[in-house]
Amino acid sequence: MGVDIKTLQNWLSSYDYESITIGVVASHSSLQILHGARQEGFRTLGIAVGENRRKYYSAFPGADPDEWLMLDNYDEMLDYADWFRERNVIIIPHGSLVEYLGSSNFKNLEVPTFGNRGILHWESSRERQRKWLAMGGCSMPKVIDDPHDIDGPVIVKYAGAKGGEGYFIARDYRDFKRNVNIEEEFTIQEYVLGCRYYLHFFFDPIAEDGYQVEGIGKNSGKKLGRLELMSMDRRDESNVDEFYKLGSLRDLREMSLEPSFVVTGNQPVVIRESLLPRAFEMAEGTVAASFELEENSRGMIGSFCLETIVTDKLEFRVFEISARIVAGSNPFVGGSPYSDINEPFMSTGRRISRSIKKAISNNCLDSILS
Repeated sequence: MGVDIKTLQNWLSSYDYESITIGVVASHSSLQILHGARQEGFRTLGIAVGENRRKYYSAFPGADPDEWLMLDNYDEMLDYADWFRERNVIIIPHGSLVEYLGSSNFKNLEVPTFGNRGILHWESSRERQRKWLAMGGCSMPKVIDDPHDIDGPVIVKYAGAKGGEGYFIARDYRDFKRNVNIEEEFTIQEYVLGCRYYLHFFFDPIAEDGYQVEGIGKNSGKKLGRLELMSMDRRDESNVDEFYKLGSLRDLREMSLEPSFVVTGNQPVVIRESLLPRAFEMAEGTVAASFELEENSRGMIGSFCLETIVTDKLEFRVFEISARIVAGSNPFVGGSPYSDINEPFMSTGRRISRSIKKAISNNCLDSILS
């Protein structure tokens, strides 16, 4: 799924590679993307709805776009495809873009886009995610198909990049029925006790050095590209992080209070070094499996995040994957304890632009875009 390579090459045939513009919807992780693009010498474009959003970026001159495209709604981006291509724009996707534009519209956006937009089809469904992650060798929380079978704590999640909005905990069918929105696609997952760590990786398919991902299936024996660990975060969630101060879940519900998992911020974190080999093993398996998801799949390209829980037995459970840059990388605009080892001040946003810059110099830009 996604844009076929011949169409992409046709778009790029009219591009002036010395005048590439990095375009991004002004939300989510756009500050670090814009800042990183400027660090790598690219012109930048901000895309927004509402003048208040544009004014806010003037507070950050290091990330204030060189040019703005102001829209009445994000669906208008599809009508501006020719305009984007005339300005040599490469779009950098993030969670807000996919949520605002919609997965179908994003797939049909006729503008060169960083990464493999076809892979986001697999991210958009938790059922497809599980198939992908299982193929990559990741251990995951158990899924309950029938809510009548809930006999212990579970977490119910809705599809899409909603920052935890609407998620809730249930102990039995009664809890589930009281809180669920049956109009939304949802998944019921076993609630695993442990520390949640969000691992931010970057896969460079044109690099031949570093930690090389080895292919599986039809790609068995092939070196697919370099895997890098960029950073890690934990999430501040309102209001579940404060609920323990008020009593048990039963006590809270007697006060008509329900825990909420809406993400309000991100904290930088490092994990004990003995866990890193398993982290890389999971990420390598996930990337290798991405090339096997469909016939002629181009696989993972660029940034992705494994969302995990580490139990008291030091075992990882992967409960989700985000196949693009995540907002949890925002604490690391100036680099992280992991990325600094390879190159100081390398954010994930800057790493994206570095990848584009390298592909231009190697005359293989079509290998990292879709």
